[in-house]
Amino acid sequence: MSSGLVLALLGAALAVGLSGVGSSIGIGYVGQASAGAMSEDPENFGRYLILTALPGTQGIYGFIAAFLIIMKVNLLGGAPVKLTTPQGWSFLISGLPIAIAGLISAIHQGKVCTAGVGLTVKRPADSAKAMVLAVFVEFYAVLGLLVTIFLVNGISV
Repeated sequence: MSSGLVLALLGAALAVGLSGVGSSIGIGYVGQASAGAMSEDPENFGRYLILTALPGTQGIYGFIAAFLIIMKVNLLGGAPVKLTTPQGWSFLISGLPIAIAGLISAIHQGKVCTAGVGLTVKRPADSAKAMVLAVFVEFYAVLGLLVTIFLVNGISV
């Protein structure tokens, strides 16, 4: 396996790994708050479920980025393309925007959603406001994914 391919796969691994770690931390925060809230307010399970799921989207974005890199280097379609070391670095760097944005935004979105659980406990009719606030954090993960897509598509193999 060429060093270029190893670097490209490292870019894919970082994209899915770091954004997935962020998602699991964010979901962990909200899941704990939701479990506590449901002990007193079980009829709002659907609202808590949505708030708990929101930080998980960054992990999905990282998976999409990793899939695009893997497809671009033809890892699933037979013989992988022969990548030079600079091409491999290009793929590694292209995975970093969603890796970093996904990691950080998922953690912070989990914190916003955790506060949203508290809001929902006290004012269930305002739970949509909590979701809107969480979407603002999500926006930066979407930007990270878009930059990753642009960078991956710009690499000639």
